[in-house]
Amino acid sequence: MSNILEVENLRVDIPVGNQTLHAVRGISFSLARGETLCIVGESGCGKSLTSLAVMGLLPRAARRSADRLEFDGIDLMRASRRQMQKIRGNRLSMIFQEPMTSLNPAYTIGDQLEEVMLWHQKVPREKARERAVFLLEKVGITGAAKRLSQYPHQLSGGLRQRVMIAMSLMCGPSVIIADEPTTALDVTIQAQILLLLSELQREFDMGLVLITHDLGVVARIADRVMVMYAGQVVEHGSAKAVFETPLHPYTRGLMECMPIPGKTPPGQHLGSIPGIVPSLIGEIEGCAFRDRCPVARAGCERFDELRRADGHAWRCIMDAQEARGHAAAREEAHQ
Repeated sequence: MSNILEVENLRVDIPVGNQTLHAVRGISFSLARGETLCIVGESGCGKSLTSLAVMGLLPRAARRSADRLEFDGIDLMRASRRQMQKIRGNRLSMIFQEPMTSLNPAYTIGDQLEEVMLWHQKVPREKARERAVFLLEKVGITGAAKRLSQYPHQLSGGLRQRVMIAMSLMCGPSVIIADEPTTALDVTIQAQILLLLSELQREFDMGLVLITHDLGVVARIADRVMVMYAGQVVEHGSAKAVFETPLHPYTRGLMECMPIPGKTPPGQHLGSIPGIVPSLIGEIEGCAFRDRCPVARAGCERFDELRRADGHAWRCIMDAQEARGHAAAREEAHQ
């Protein structure tokens, strides 16, 4: 399976006074056609900035660098503003985090959907309208033709999110980046949106990068999982490998915070990760997680590299055998 998106050593730095905030610190990943990559981590770990860096939508003060940032053979680091305008929303789309504010309140749903196709593909308005109605129906919105004349405030949060998904599909993109698309929605609507994304991805053979902090979401939809902490990748592998044998203490901590249906007894206390994320202003030496880690030891203050084995990568001083033994002991202790 060929990769359509390649990212190597991506960094995002933001000036803060006389210092620099290293928001994204050397991220590398790839995405194949039809594949789902989930990027996981708590708030402030750099997930959204990673996606904005790929899209070329960073805040003006932010500085982006990478050894490689390539989409379908196009070097995004060297792409001009005009080239990015042709790619963004056309072949590379994004579903933003907040459906309540992502749509323009001054324009109808139809105007906003049609504009994407009119701008990128220069088709007649009638064809753009037909495509908008088709996609609104495809994402499960009834009375799609009538919805085109409505304004965002006339729709619920779930319907607005469906409109955002339809908008991202207007030009038939090769890759969609979805930045926590279910955060503002209730649990029932969340499940519907995730199922919808999965079905649309299979139907249109798109690559999907799903950014979330919800491991329950990841378990249902991911092919591969990338766990981020303090702007770095701390674990990366297939969803099966990461969920069955998490090798980084942070990944295990996240999983222990989640109830497991059928295994976690009602009323049982869930796990927690003590402490706070370190400041990303200035350089961080060694393991960024060591002050919160239950198995930190001498040497962690100097260790900062990704170990790799059988397609599974983790940033920890523990080797695979020791990490698996520790994971098994934690699992037994929580049963």
